[in-house]
Amino acid sequence: MASIRRFKYASKRTQDFIELVGHICVESFHLLALFAIGATIVWAAAFTFIGMVDGGHASIEDVLLLFIYLELGAMVGIYFKTNHMPVRYMLYVAITALTRLLIGLVNAEHHPSDYAILIVTTGILFLSVAVVILRYGSYKFPSVGADKDDTDLVDAE
Repeated sequence: MASIRRFKYASKRTQDFIELVGHICVESFHLLALFAIGATIVWAAAFTFIGMVDGGHASIEDVLLLFIYLELGAMVGIYFKTNHMPVRYMLYVAITALTRLLIGLVNAEHHPSDYAILIVTTGILFLSVAVVILRYGSYKFPSVGADKDDTDLVDAE
């Protein structure tokens, strides 16, 4: 009987140790990946900005690209602090990217078909409606224990 208890105790301690090592590995990878993503965003934004300075001017597309980098950086920062992925920020990035594409289509020398412009604007409309639905849903049905500003965050784990 005593040997069975010792075996169960040793088995439980081994399992606890393995879970601890696994948790440490997952958290380490998580932090390393966040730092890598953040560094990549800063690197890309810096080279975009340097390219604008070297060119002597910035187009509206360049400015919108910097806004995309800003939103991606904010997403990484929020995820780093709260371990939650702000879905609304992803929609803002998508809206900004489609707006940048729309401006590129309109400013192109060879204008694309009207359908391309219609498709992009419809995409912007759908994403905007999605933001409104998310905001309304988070207002009407707040998460239990969520802060007022964090009601539209989705648990990433």
